[in-house]
Amino acid sequence: AGIVKKATELSVLCDAQVSLIMFSGNGKLFEFVSSSTTHKQVFDKYQQITGIDLWKSQYEEMEANLNKQKELNDKLRLEIRQRNGEDLDDVNFDQLRRLEQDLLKSEELVRLRKFHVLGGGIDTMRKKVKAGEEAQNILFHDMEERDMDSQYAFAEREVDYRSTLGLASEGSQIYAIGRLQPSQPNLHGEGYGSYGLTLA
Repeated sequence: AGIVKKATELSVLCDAQVSLIMFSGNGKLFEFVSSSTTHKQVFDKYQQITGIDLWKSQYEEMEANLNKQKELNDKLRLEIRQRNGEDLDDVNFDQLRRLEQDLLKSEELVRLRKFHVLGGGIDTMRKKVKAGEEAQNILFHDMEERDMDSQYAFAEREVDYRSTLGLASEGSQIYAIGRLQPSQPNLHGEGYGSYGLTLA
């Protein structure tokens, strides 16, 4: 707090461009910069006056990291091409043998994964078939119940129909009884009164 206070006094009383960056023992950051400037402007001015490049080491570290990542990327791309059967001219016998073993291991892993996926698909299909069979059985049961109900209803309608036919036949017999018999000699009389009719 005392150092930050002094930096503030220098900035105000002396009209100085002050940049303060400070870390405590436990890594906590404390900073102060004059209101008329920024940390970067102060660093750039310091480099210009002293001729010291403050960012050189950081640039070198970043460049080394970038080159390392490029080498790793090129190595992985070459390995992918070799697994596809390309760029094998400069590969010796031992490298080819290791590549073959790696491919066999990869093939085994792929085969195991394929069997696992197929097994899961078969189990799923079995469950679907079982669910379909249960739904079919329920549907057949409902259809049988409906058929039984319809047969009972048909039997009831048939009984009603027969009873209706019985009444109709009785009516026809009554009608037949009441018909005139033209073959009877009584009909050739003088009149067609009630005394000239006979019942069949």
